[in-house]
Amino acid sequence: MANDSNRFSTYTVASTGSDSKNGEPKKDMWSSMLDSVASAKRLPDKNLVLLGGTVDSQREFFESLSASESRRTLDRHGSRLPPVANSFALGYTYYDVLDSDQEDTLARVSLYTLTSPSPAFAELLKPLLTPQSIPNTLIVILLDWSQPWKWMRQVREWILLLRTVIISLSDESKMTMEEYMVSWRGRGRGNVHLDGSAAAPGSDGDVAIPIGPGEWEDALGLPLCLVCQNAEKMEYLEKTQGWREEEFDVVLQFMRTVLLRHGASLIYTAPSTPSQLPSLIHASLGIHSLLKKSPLKHNVIDRDKIVIPPNFDSWGKIRVLREGFDVELVSNGWTIDLDQPLSPASTQSSPKRDQHGRIRESQGHDEPEPQGSTVVLYESAVQDPTMDALQMAGRTNYSTALEVETTDTQTFLSQQHKVLDMYRAKNEDSREDSRARNVKKISDDSHGHNGRAAEPKVLEHIGPVQFNMGGIQVDADDMVQRLMDRQAYGSSTGPPSPHDDGVIKESPQMDTENLQAFFTGLMNRRPGTGV
Repeated sequence: MANDSNRFSTYTVASTGSDSKNGEPKKDMWSSMLDSVASAKRLPDKNLVLLGGTVDSQREFFESLSASESRRTLDRHGSRLPPVANSFALGYTYYDVLDSDQEDTLARVSLYTLTSPSPAFAELLKPLLTPQSIPNTLIVILLDWSQPWKWMRQVREWILLLRTVIISLSDESKMTMEEYMVSWRGRGRGNVHLDGSAAAPGSDGDVAIPIGPGEWEDALGLPLCLVCQNAEKMEYLEKTQGWREEEFDVVLQFMRTVLLRHGASLIYTAPSTPSQLPSLIHASLGIHSLLKKSPLKHNVIDRDKIVIPPNFDSWGKIRVLREGFDVELVSNGWTIDLDQPLSPASTQSSPKRDQHGRIRESQGHDEPEPQGSTVVLYESAVQDPTMDALQMAGRTNYSTALEVETTDTQTFLSQQHKVLDMYRAKNEDSREDSRARNVKKISDDSHGHNGRAAEPKVLEHIGPVQFNMGGIQVDADDMVQRLMDRQAYGSSTGPPSPHDDGVIKESPQMDTENLQAFFTGLMNRRPGTGV
């Protein structure tokens, strides 16, 4: 029994022992099996560094990549997306890329976000770029169609920040970038697809297209993609700001020329319309479906659905878009822009114009932009409507915001006190004049009622009394006045009455009292009576 109590597995001893033939240690079968299973379950890690935009626009970008009605998240049961922490400095979130059957997970993408190109954030980006992560990293810059006149300046600030980070990397990381860029230049040029897979033998892609002028002259060492969000606002610019096809083409030509120097891609997106954004991002990260291959198609015709894959563009294709565009001038000017230092003042400042309407930018010491700058050329061709409104108003100092100079509170109140005193004096004078006029009017009315002076006013309101006699309109007052004048003439030897037409006649004595009574009776006769 004692021997049975000390019994233990001989298989464990054999599997864990170090004795073997030829003196070589035995391999642990269970450990090797578990390691093989774990390596098979391990997901490829991809990094996506999202620069620019706002907190909300970055969330929209993340949802456009990770959210759909048919996909399932990591818990395999719910529809909740991973949380997004991008409110402060360097943000982070993640999502899994599923295959077309929504069953197999192809890769896990770690999304790092940054909204401000401040030099203080350069140290936050540096740990993300290591020799192991560089081949699996993609840089994305977000722009918005609500302010396309700021695009070139925003792209320049982000590129300068990235170059500051890359310069500070270790030598091993820089060598990895150079090797990675050599392989990246060949993607999409015929012999290698964009996702890194080789082209089919015997196809047209066996011949690689050589690099043309202006291509890959300022390679960052990392693949770059420019995403222009809210393309539906192009219609708003066309209706309210008077934009035409020429303005939209100029914007596209500038952006394509600049991105050509970095070997970058470009895409326009809108929330309401489907786009190739997931395909472009995943192909740039080297993620491709095992079941269904969906080739990325370029689009240079639909102005709100532009897609420019990497290694697709050239100077010739850019010139064809619209004649008169100097590709070489813009490309050389971008080299001048990248030689400018990244200063904190320039990242927060806004384009200004001098008294001649030329754009200038305060760079810490209020220095103008360098001669031949692409930023200056772009902002001269793509005008800011706010600047145009201020220039029409005759302002000499321009900024993107309407500035209002305010006075001190006590000074403002003292000025208003003087104004109130002036209005108060005017009101008192008008009140006294009104009171004097009322007193005079009351006095005049009282005198008119007590004396005979009011009689003419009453007669004016009554008017003349007239009646019809034998078809003749007779004025009773005039007739009575004539009788009174005739009676006065008959009883005196004075000059003839003017109503007698200057003729003096001798007439017998008349009974004027009866005539006056007769006409008075006619005046007082009631209508409808025969008397």
